[in-house]
Amino acid sequence: MREYLERVRETAPLIHNITNYVTVNDCANILLACGGSPIMSDDSGEVEEITSICAGLNINIGTLNRHTVPSMFLAGKKANLCGHPVLLDPVGAGASALRTETAAKLLAELSVSVVRGNISEIKALAGAGSAARGVDADAVDAVTEENLDQAAALVCAFAAENHTVAAVSGAIDLVSDGEKTYVIRNGHPIMSRITGSGCMLSAMTAAYIAANPGHIAEAAAASFCAMGLCGETAWQRMKPEDGNSSFRNYLIDAVYRLDGETLEKGAKYEIR
Repeated sequence: MREYLERVRETAPLIHNITNYVTVNDCANILLACGGSPIMSDDSGEVEEITSICAGLNINIGTLNRHTVPSMFLAGKKANLCGHPVLLDPVGAGASALRTETAAKLLAELSVSVVRGNISEIKALAGAGSAARGVDADAVDAVTEENLDQAAALVCAFAAENHTVAAVSGAIDLVSDGEKTYVIRNGHPIMSRITGSGCMLSAMTAAYIAANPGHIAEAAAASFCAMGLCGETAWQRMKPEDGNSSFRNYLIDAVYRLDGETLEKGAKYEIR
C-alpha cells in the first residue's frame, strides 16, 4: 500500500475535477492534503483544454445540470485521447432518471478507469434493484458480514462487465477489477455524518490512480485504506465538545499527515 501513497507525494498529480458545488472546497483540500493538486473546471468552453494538461479526471454527477453534463462527456473523451485515468462518481444514481441515465451513458461512452460509489449506486447501474435513498446508500443495500459474499460477487461482476474497477464505499469497502476483489475494513461510522466524505474519497482516488496508472485497482484500494485509516485517526482526536464539523477538519489533517509506513501498518484488507 505504501508505494501507491508515496507515488502521489512524489508526482503531485494535477487532477481535473468536474464535481458538485456542495463539496467542491473539500475535494480541493483533500487533494492538496494527499499530495495532489486540484483544478476545478466545468465550462464546456475550456474543459478539453484543462483536462489535457492534467494527469487524471474526476467526474462527479452530484449536482449535474444541462450545462455540466455535456462538459463531462467532452472532458472524458479528451482524457481518454490523452491516456489519462478517468474516475466516475455516479452520485445519486437510482434516485432520479437523469442521474441514472447520465451515469450509465458516461460509463458506456467513456473508458472509465474507476467507478467510485456506494452500493446502492452500483446496484442501480448494474440493474440490480437498488434501494437508493437520495444520494445515500439505503440500509437495505448495506454491505455486511452476512451478505459480503453476495455483495463482492455483484461488484466483481459489475467491474468485469464494464471493463472498469468498481470501488464501493461503506461500512465494508469493496474494490474489484473483475478478477480480484479487495475487502477493506478501515473507517469509522462518523464518516457518514459529514457531507462530502464520498466526494473527497473520489477526488483522492483520482489522484492515486493518476499517480499509479499501471496499477489502477491496487491504487484505488490503497486510497480507500488511506481514507478509512484517516477516519479512524480523526475519530481519536475528537473531544467531548466536538461534532461532525470538527471531524471533517481532523480528517483532512489526518490525510495531510499520513505517511506510507503508517498506511502499510494500519491498512485492514483481504484479497478474494
